[in-house]
Order: sequence, then C-alpha cells, then structure tokens
Amino acid sequence: MAEVAVLTNPTAGKGRALRVRDEALPRLHGAGWRTRDLVGRDADEALDLARAAVADGVDALVVCGGDGLVNLGLQVVAGTEVPLGVLAAGTGNDLARTLGLPTKDGAAGAARLLGWRPQRIDLARSGGSWFATVLAAGFDAVVNERANRMTWPRGQMRYNVATLAELRTFEPLHYVLDLDGREVQLEAMLVAVGNGPSFGGGLRIAEGALLDDGLLDVVVIRPMSKALLVRTYPRLFSGTHVGLPQFERHRVRRVTVASPGIVGYADGERFGALPLTVECVPGAVRLLT
Repeated sequence: MAEVAVLTNPTAGKGRALRVRDEALPRLHGAGWRTRDLVGRDADEALDLARAAVADGVDALVVCGGDGLVNLGLQVVAGTEVPLGVLAAGTGNDLARTLGLPTKDGAAGAARLLGWRPQRIDLARSGGSWFATVLAAGFDAVVNERANRMTWPRGQMRYNVATLAELRTFEPLHYVLDLDGREVQLEAMLVAVGNGPSFGGGLRIAEGALLDDGLLDVVVIRPMSKALLVRTYPRLFSGTHVGLPQFERHRVRRVTVASPGIVGYADGERFGALPLTVECVPGAVRLLT
C-alpha cells in the first residue's frame, strides 16, 4: 500500500485541475492507496505543504496542475529518491506531453500512476533551481515579461497581444554564450536551453532534445525578418523549424547565457535576469511514468 501526497493547483486549466483530481482520487483509493489531499492558497504555501509531506515520508509526491506546479514539485524531490507523479491538468503540460502521459483525464492519469514504474530523467539546474523542459532567453522571454505586467486580456490572448506589441520594436539581441568552456558571441532572435524539446504548450523549440542523454540542447535562432519570424511560428509546433538556415544547435553539459536586459523563463516560470549558468544533472529525478 502506497501513501502519496496529491498537491493540486485549483486554478490550473481554469479550474480543470480540481476535476482531474476528483476523477483520480477514487481510483487511487480503490487500489488501496492512501492519499494526502493538499491545496495551497498560493505558490509559497503549496511549496511548504509539499516539503512537509516529503519530509514526513510519503512514498511519492503527485502534482495535479500545469507545468508551473510540476516545476514546484521538482524543487522538492530533485536529488532525492522520492518519485514525482504528474496528473496533467494545465494549459501547456509540456513535460507530460514529452513523457506521453495523459492530459486533462484524471482516470487515465491515475491508471498510469498505479503502474508505479519510476523512471529517472535528467534535470537542468541553474543556481539552486531546477527545470525539466526549456529555458527561454530571447524574444519569447521578452513576451513573457510584457504579458506578466498586463492585467488584460486574460488567458492565451494576453500573450498574443504581448507578442504583437513586442514584435513592433524587437531587434536581434547580442549574446555571449559559454558552451562547455568555449565562448561564442553572436546576434540572435532568441537562445533557448532545452532539457526537453518543448515549452509553451507544445512549441518544440528544442526538437530532438532527450530527457535522459545527459546533455542540454542550446538552440540559437539567428536574425531573421519580422515577417519570417511570424511565418516560422507555426513550424515550432511540428519541429520543422530545425531546417531553417537561421537555426543552430549546440549539445553541451553546461552553458552560460548572457544578454543585457533579458530575463530567463523556464518551465514557464520566471527564473531571473541573465546571465544564467545552466548545467545538466543526469538522473536527477524519478518520475512515475
């Protein structure tokens, strides 16, 4: 019999996470699992609840929400033997997509948890913080910064408006990269550091990145016209942008990304101003997949 902490973000997926949790819990109970049903009023309280449950010896931490809550869970269990389970109920669900986990279906998600097969994957670490998918550090990060300052409109439309607003004035950025000790200076529309292939709800910016190869995929999109940038956007969902002449990739164990005035976002969360140094930590977390 397993005892697991189930931490839910009640606002994820516009409230969808509560439905997914309510679909999953009876199935876990029916299989003999004991659960601690945890809901934080905010991110700080959720983090405290998760840490307390893990310290108390639960067999696993299960997060029910989007990539932001997955990222919070990683901060608690990375580097430990406590596995992380994911009931994907957010908007993006990028880690779940990469792992082939069900999204927005509590019954199917519970069935996968009951298989109880912990799989080790790599994580990326910057300072004392971890991420599983992609660090955005260019045009995409600039859009995130603007969107986070906006109060209207809500949802995805806010990011669309922010994209259009930034596109009017955006110019290629100057970067200094340290790639496993090799310095490179360049101009680019964006630089992304991928532990996994996608971010932003299926944008496969780091197409080909693997979660268990011990490497980071550093993706550079060299300068292009704004019109081409707009036309390229749909190709990110299929990963076919890798054929563009402006695309380049570097596979490294450690990278430092520097560009004046740019803030990095990872797993959709604000990680901090550049420069940021990111390293791959092989097998840093056990996931119930």
